[in-house]
Amino acid sequence: MWRVTGTRLLQAIPLLFIVTVVTFVLQLFIPGDAARSIGGISAPPDQVEALRLRLHLDDPVWVQYWHWLTDAVHGNLGSAITNGESVTASLNTRIAVTLSVVVSATLLSLVIGLVLGVTSARGRRTLAGAADLAALAGMAIPAFWLGLIGIWVFNTRLGWFPANGYTFFRDSPSRWALSLVLPVSALAFNGITVVAKVSREQLVDVLNREFVRNLRANGVSERRILFRHALRHVLIPVLTVCGNNLIGMLGAAVVIEELFGLPGLGSLAVTATASSDIPVIQGVAVYFTLIVISINLLLDLIVGWINPQVST
Repeated sequence: MWRVTGTRLLQAIPLLFIVTVVTFVLQLFIPGDAARSIGGISAPPDQVEALRLRLHLDDPVWVQYWHWLTDAVHGNLGSAITNGESVTASLNTRIAVTLSVVVSATLLSLVIGLVLGVTSARGRRTLAGAADLAALAGMAIPAFWLGLIGIWVFNTRLGWFPANGYTFFRDSPSRWALSLVLPVSALAFNGITVVAKVSREQLVDVLNREFVRNLRANGVSERRILFRHALRHVLIPVLTVCGNNLIGMLGAAVVIEELFGLPGLGSLAVTATASSDIPVIQGVAVYFTLIVISINLLLDLIVGWINPQVST
């Protein structure tokens, strides 16, 4: 297990470097001018040019990247071009919002998807067919469309949940939970259907194996077979799917945060991209990459704990 951890950490260094280089190059193709965004539309050309020189936006690309990388290695992600705020401080404030949404959606998809998968695996063919249909719907229907439907039904029509805004847990746990209901539900639907399908297929396969037949022949109850033996074999592929879902939700969270007005990393990335704020874009890319690395590392540790043979 420690070897796997060390390997993951070593792989993180070149991965971070590649992501920052690719992000820095790609942002060059984004329309817009940070100096013009700061100066305003009515700013005279000489004032815009002075801003560009002061912010070193006219330096060669490799020089700009080298200055950013040198500071980043020392733990300084720089300051936002548009408002001068510390990028690290801004990201640290917003990361809790993004993690609240994606982690809650992942846990919700794991619990509900696993329950649906087990139920359909032990039920009739109609349940299995319904699970397959739901899985197709989950992969076909985008999260933002579900979010719009949720806003119309549960906010506009019923008034049960807020349609936008975010309340921090420290301010009000109840309002925090209410502010997450609609975005988390919209984000989790795809994960629920995928987990239900995978867990059902894996459970059907496990329950037909020879060791399960031997357990039944020895008089072991179906309940004990399911919860003590079968689910142990199902958890590893299900957790792998949940890890992949969580990583995918990071991308979908950009749209969801914009739709529901959540002050997370995704909405910050959209704002920074619109204003060509390079330090903020780079900072968001670094944070997203670190989240992905942490998820993969945590998943490896959990899988190794469940089945030590996997990590050897």
